[in-house]
Amino acid sequence: MARSMHRTYKTRFASGRAILALLLREMASTYGRSPGGYIWAILEPVAGISVFSFVFGFLVSSPPLGESFGLFFATGFLPLAMYQNLVVKVGTSLKYSRPFLTYPNVTYMDAIISRIILAVLTHLVIFAIIIAGIVYFDDLRLLLDYPLLARGFLMASAMGIAIGLVNTFLMGMFPIWQFVWAVINRPLFIVSGVLFLVDDLPEEMRYYLLLNPLTHVIMRIRTGIFSTYDGSYISELYVYLIAFSLAALGLALLNRYHSYLLDEGG
Repeated sequence: MARSMHRTYKTRFASGRAILALLLREMASTYGRSPGGYIWAILEPVAGISVFSFVFGFLVSSPPLGESFGLFFATGFLPLAMYQNLVVKVGTSLKYSRPFLTYPNVTYMDAIISRIILAVLTHLVIFAIIIAGIVYFDDLRLLLDYPLLARGFLMASAMGIAIGLVNTFLMGMFPIWQFVWAVINRPLFIVSGVLFLVDDLPEEMRYYLLLNPLTHVIMRIRTGIFSTYDGSYISELYVYLIAFSLAALGLALLNRYHSYLLDEGG
């Protein structure tokens, strides 16, 4: 029993070292060895939010929630960006880390976990910086509900990881799936409630948009930002049922085919 426990600790330690090494490599390759890469990661969403705020400021007198167009769009744009980035990072994990997966102590799950950790932490920091900047420049007074925000980001992470796991298999087995997936995702910005409140739509239209789990994610994030918004149509159970089902499917496929994907997959 002692030997078994020793082997378990040794395996966990080796896995932790592998995840840390892969995470550091990901940081260096994605954001570079200077702060410029991280600055761009912040400036890109800021630019998008600023453009939408400027345009909609001319079209309507006030945002659907609160007093700041920037804050309203940020609470929709940033969670969606986090989800999309997680899908891409997880979906390309095997391809990106393939040279390191030949080492005996590095597993495909190490590669996936390292990319998940970096993507989630990066987007949480970006969210905090941008929201703080909007609050400062627009002179806003917010009463943030941190537990609700945490629940929203857990939902976004669960969906991004789950779909990313399925895409890891599909992109490895069928390289064209990466382009097909990009096309499928283009309408997400419109149908996820980034630019409007789903609550205000006619019942039939609202019903169909609520089939999109990301609509629930964005609504949950907004309940944590806007104290006057209760998000009465949110169903966290619905989001997690989809996420856990897809994650189980993705893990089962990877467990069965990861060797093939590494040796012969696209």
